[in-house]
Amino acid sequence: MSAAIDMQHHWLPFTNNRLFGESPQIFARAEGVRYETPDGATILDGSSGLFCTPAGHGRREIADAVHRQLLTLDYTPHFQRAAPNSFALATRLAAILPAGLDRIFFASSGSEAVDSAMKICLTYHRAKGEGQRSRFVSRNWGYHGVNLGGTSLAGMVNNRREFSGVTADVVHMRQTWREDQRYSPGQPESGAELADDLEEICRTYGAETIAGVFVEPIAGSIGTVVPPKGYLERLRAICDRHGLLLVFDEVITGFGRTGAPFAAQAFDVTPDLMTMAKALTNGAIPMSAVAVRREIQDTIFAAAGAVDRPELFHGYTYSAHPVACAAALATLDIYRDEALFERAAALSPVFLDAIFGLRNLAQVTDLRGYGMMAGIQLKPGAAPGAKGSLVQRLLFDAGLHVKATGDALIVAPAFVASEDEIAQMVAVLQQVLGRSDLD
Repeated sequence: MSAAIDMQHHWLPFTNNRLFGESPQIFARAEGVRYETPDGATILDGSSGLFCTPAGHGRREIADAVHRQLLTLDYTPHFQRAAPNSFALATRLAAILPAGLDRIFFASSGSEAVDSAMKICLTYHRAKGEGQRSRFVSRNWGYHGVNLGGTSLAGMVNNRREFSGVTADVVHMRQTWREDQRYSPGQPESGAELADDLEEICRTYGAETIAGVFVEPIAGSIGTVVPPKGYLERLRAICDRHGLLLVFDEVITGFGRTGAPFAAQAFDVTPDLMTMAKALTNGAIPMSAVAVRREIQDTIFAAAGAVDRPELFHGYTYSAHPVACAAALATLDIYRDEALFERAAALSPVFLDAIFGLRNLAQVTDLRGYGMMAGIQLKPGAAPGAKGSLVQRLLFDAGLHVKATGDALIVAPAFVASEDEIAQMVAVLQQVLGRSDLD
């Protein structure tokens, strides 16, 4: 490194800190679709950071909006008070969300949004006189953040293995990937019947005990598992039949990643609640939100009656932080003015064709993708996740950042990437995954 960094005090999240200390991989600058290391090496960003920056890094429009806001109104408590731009942001979001999903509750992270959505589900059922609905359903391989609610919903075993003593009552459906779906671009043709797991759970536990069903429209963190045709529609129908709230976790898929504003619109299935974060501010300021169907808020408000008390006893110090709102409004301007959702839709075939060109590499055992996100399943190594961890480090050394979970790589470039930059990213993948010394 060009300058020594004292690394002994920072405990990195989701990181083998011992290995990192031996061979640190650090970013110092970012612009467009590239990072730069302290030594000046250029690293292509193949995963939009952590799926946060579809408009690319270093957007001055967002920085200027944040600067202006800091000098105008740097902080507002949103308990019994509010900042004007929080209402402006909620209105802007309502305009691009599915119809009726237009009541917005703000938080600071995807994990907070998920826990907030769980509490809203419980409060709604209690307001209807159905307080016995306290159980949730999610999926194996699912990821819904790392707060206690999201940890309970988690279907990735390592995210919940050590925390089972503090988790909520959650039953898991099967994930939707099957052997016959290997190398299927877009939505697989088979597997819609896996949604019937929810019907079986209703029979086993009693539908009247279930508050909500949480799913990622595309299971992102496990490696881009795309729902089979008809699967989400079937979940929606079962939820309607039994009075369950359907919650889409769109923390990764929101804001154009599927070529539509939200995956709900891409798949034409509208949930009752939706979580969002990451690309809401293009990654510039931590922020998240829960979009709620209007009737849910109306029911909760009506149950509170005329008593002077909060309708929902929940919130965060940084809910609707005015600086985060300013960043989000500037981000939405960029998405609109540069037609980035439309660009994502147009760029998707080029991106997916390039990714599926890796099919014949010996280290690749499956490819999946939809919109501007793709999963590359690697041939397992000596232990689960070892190959993915090794390949992620090798890709960095070769000039490409991608997210790895277990033995899956998740590729999700910014929408501002050029076709040539997509080709450069895939060339690095080809180079590293074509190595003969990885087994």
